[in-house]
Amino acid sequence: MTILSTLLRAATAALLLAGAAAQARPEPAAAPAATPALWRVRDADTSIYLFGTVHVMKPDVVWFTGKVKDAFDASDELVLEIIEPDDPRTLSATMAGMALAKDGVKLTDRLTPQARTAYQAAMQANGLPWQNFELFNPWMPGMALSVAPLARAGFSNDLGAEKVLRAAAVAAGKKVEALESIEQQIGFFAGLPMDQQVTFLNATVDGLPDLDKSFDLLLRHWKAGEPDKLAREMNESLEATPQLARVLLTDRNANWAQWIKARLDRPGTVFVAVGAGHLAGSGSVQDQLKALGLQVDRVKK
Repeated sequence: MTILSTLLRAATAALLLAGAAAQARPEPAAAPAATPALWRVRDADTSIYLFGTVHVMKPDVVWFTGKVKDAFDASDELVLEIIEPDDPRTLSATMAGMALAKDGVKLTDRLTPQARTAYQAAMQANGLPWQNFELFNPWMPGMALSVAPLARAGFSNDLGAEKVLRAAAVAAGKKVEALESIEQQIGFFAGLPMDQQVTFLNATVDGLPDLDKSFDLLLRHWKAGEPDKLAREMNESLEATPQLARVLLTDRNANWAQWIKARLDRPGTVFVAVGAGHLAGSGSVQDQLKALGLQVDRVKK
């Protein structure tokens, strides 16, 4: 839920910018409460909770309870990856200037004949007119294709953990900060070399048949508080785009670990919520913190 989570956050804006949107289906009664993982870093006068989020959810997922809710309630401030604008059109406008190809090459002209056929078929199957994306760089339709099937399967960005946490923080009068700006997150994609963007788009198209099943499995591990299993599932999806994995995952984890270390110099209790994949597997935020000499403890209760 690292690369995918960042995609999901921005993909709604991508769909709006391209003039298409998917409709989520409501789900029936709530299932038993999930028990996602939670960690804590602390010193004598500061506690920083680390919580891995899922950026889209179904209505039947109950997670904001137990130790997660207790840690949030005990915190003075909430720190997210970014603070999303309330109007998605603001995000789409920001993306527009970064998504348009500057060299005038049509998107489908960047693809091999076989990849072009697969891409056009995938876009049509997901209700996305590929012609509307011809002036964009490849990362943009990659985003749109990453979210459209999940939206049809009933997952909603409005139910994502960040939105729930931010609404709760605002209602409680807590301070809300961000680790990154919207421009930074979009820039991770826009700054990729063109060959990596094409590889990312092709990998997204190739993975579409298994996307629903893969995301369901990732969500199952998240709900059960199984970061190791979550990491193993994600590692396969990262193999096709190693540079993207470094840009979106490892480098950012290292930056955030430095931020957390510096934040320990000020007293208080902080609830940090970032995509769950950033807190799972090799190179995770926890690994980066340990490399800085800090102890990270799993919160059990």
